[in-house]
Amino acid sequence: MITNVARNGIAMSKNFLSYKHVEFTAIRAAGPGGQNVNKVSTAVQLRFPIRTSPLPSKLKEKLLMVRDTRISNEGVIVIKAQRFRSQEKNKEDALKRLNKLVELASYQAPPRIATKPRKGVQEKRLRGKKQNGVRKLLRGVVKYD
Repeated sequence: MITNVARNGIAMSKNFLSYKHVEFTAIRAAGPGGQNVNKVSTAVQLRFPIRTSPLPSKLKEKLLMVRDTRISNEGVIVIKAQRFRSQEKNKEDALKRLNKLVELASYQAPPRIATKPRKGVQEKRLRGKKQNGVRKLLRGVVKYD
């Protein structure tokens, strides 16, 4: 669900995407869990095609430029969620992680405002440079008569 537009021209919202925009595949989870792990497919693999998504084009471009191992060369985000023992919680977890990735790509740092150093600071810096120059001049070769 996309709502308001931020200053960078990209739509912002707490939850960018819902279940209808992604494809879930149930897979078997790895790790401890006894017989339940071998019998039940509780882990979830989320697939989200960026190019055909309902996101704004600027955000799609930014997402495709993000260097992340979860984004394939074809422009599909693949997230594997197996943290919980229930499939429903794993689906929610995968969707939260997808939204976090989209939110990360939509972030734009505020523009930097150039500032000048104060006059006193400039003078202090120049005094220090002058002192260093004098110190280096005194490092000359010592002549014995």
